[in-house]
Amino acid sequence: MQFLLAPDSYKGTLTAAQVCEIMRRAILTKLPEAVIDAIPMADGGEGTIEAIVASSNGKVIELDATGPLGAPVRSRYGAIQYEGERCAVLEAASLFGLPMVEQEKRNPLRTTSRGLGDAIRAALDLGFRRFIIGLGGSATNDGGIGLLAALGVRFYNGGGEELYGFGEDLSELERIDWTGLDERIGSCAFTIASDVDNPLLGRQGATYVYGPQKGATAAMLERLEAAMSAYADVMKKTTGIDLGGTPGAGAAGGLGFALLHLGGRIVPGARVVEETSGLKARIERADWVVTGEGCSDGQTLRGKAPFHIARLAEAAGKPALLVSGSLGRGWEQLLPHYAGCFSTVTYPAGLDEVLRDAEQNLYTAVRNAASLIGRL
Repeated sequence: MQFLLAPDSYKGTLTAAQVCEIMRRAILTKLPEAVIDAIPMADGGEGTIEAIVASSNGKVIELDATGPLGAPVRSRYGAIQYEGERCAVLEAASLFGLPMVEQEKRNPLRTTSRGLGDAIRAALDLGFRRFIIGLGGSATNDGGIGLLAALGVRFYNGGGEELYGFGEDLSELERIDWTGLDERIGSCAFTIASDVDNPLLGRQGATYVYGPQKGATAAMLERLEAAMSAYADVMKKTTGIDLGGTPGAGAAGGLGFALLHLGGRIVPGARVVEETSGLKARIERADWVVTGEGCSDGQTLRGKAPFHIARLAEAAGKPALLVSGSLGRGWEQLLPHYAGCFSTVTYPAGLDEVLRDAEQNLYTAVRNAASLIGRL
């Protein structure tokens, strides 16, 4: 019997690679003759670099870049061969991810996406012209002006002063000058790996949906939304195109919007891992497919990696199991897409206890599922 393991990370607890290893051990405990194939998954957020590099036999390159609060941080990007070309794999989460900002310092007015521009320039200097950029897990809500500023675009307030690229700078923006954009960008191809399809503005946009988890108060949300709307108007006036309503423009606090203006193409993050790993062919060889994530709920249906896996398994006629840290609001919507949906937490417990026992709970849940499969 052959299993394909294709879980996302259990964010803040276990990496996708760790989840694969725990699942592998649990299955072999009950089915020692099983053949295990594993593909750590990601959908554009934390772990995207590792997942794509691992599935593509690539390597990781370290660099210094601007962090979420403007101070330098040590970060990294991946280098792979993709469709016959050298390709750099970057992710917002490793440059200005939310966990990089202490809880008491989380304030989307004071965070910037500038580090992504630094990383792109570093890769350009090494000859890369093709990029995969994961957008999940950012601490920013700057509309991508930090990114663009690092690449040479200039943003000015009404007094003619140049703006650095923090979220609060959007409220001062009056003029954009694209003439300084790094000329190498024109020969680049950007694949934007995102797990969300939110537009830039509105109640389903970048600010109102994701701002609160980044530290925005109710007053901040109104200020940021008004500033983001004004920014979109200035961008439209400057470029002659309106991309604010494009699905995914609101990803990573509007970073998707900026990358679209660089000619980027938004695709589901899980699809990028699929394409670089040969996932479809490996599902075809499996008898069972096992996936999971930290918390599965109704939002999983909106492009999250486990749902992408379920659809591929269904198309191949293979049963899929979902084993996640927890099952949240609306998880019942997932039932038609899986042979079974399981939570690793089966008892009342506090967060500290859940985190402490995450490995054992996952092992137990998968072992029990393997025991059931062995009796079918």
